[in-house]
Amino acid sequence: MIIILYIFLALIGMLLLLSLIAPKNYDVSRSVLINRPKSEVFEVLKSLKYQDTWSPWAKKDPNMKKEFRGVDGEVGSVSYWLGNKDVGEGEQEITKIVPMERIEGELRFLKPFKSTSNCYFLITEEAGKTKVVWGFTGENKFPMNIMMLFMSMDKMVGKDFEEGLSTLKANLENKS
Repeated sequence: MIIILYIFLALIGMLLLLSLIAPKNYDVSRSVLINRPKSEVFEVLKSLKYQDTWSPWAKKDPNMKKEFRGVDGEVGSVSYWLGNKDVGEGEQEITKIVPMERIEGELRFLKPFKSTSNCYFLITEEAGKTKVVWGFTGENKFPMNIMMLFMSMDKMVGKDFEEGLSTLKANLENKS
């Protein structure tokens, strides 16, 4: 009986130690240069409805149920989705717009796991082109932070960001 107690205490101690050293936050971002005017790129990025034309998750579930609330492209507008196991269920809300510079949002995931994260687009001019940085930040709460010792949020969503930005670039640059 004492051995079982020691094993139990050791496991609890290991969990506490792992939770102390595990990453508490994540910040994933990717960027792309688009050969279109900054004003045009900015207008496209702030439209939640237009995101479906370049979103990698829209490709993963073309039959995903979508609903929009509010005025698209303005603070307070919301895009809700309900999709297959690859995209889950959640919503994205525009929380802040700094004209021609930054768009911020809150992502509320409902399924498969409940969580809230922040997302953003940074828009700058660089070498006569428009640079777009797409980012995603949040907290790793216990016990998810322990799982992040063995998984990488960057590897999990980074490729999706690259694919989305590549499609966005192609859509805008091939536009007449």
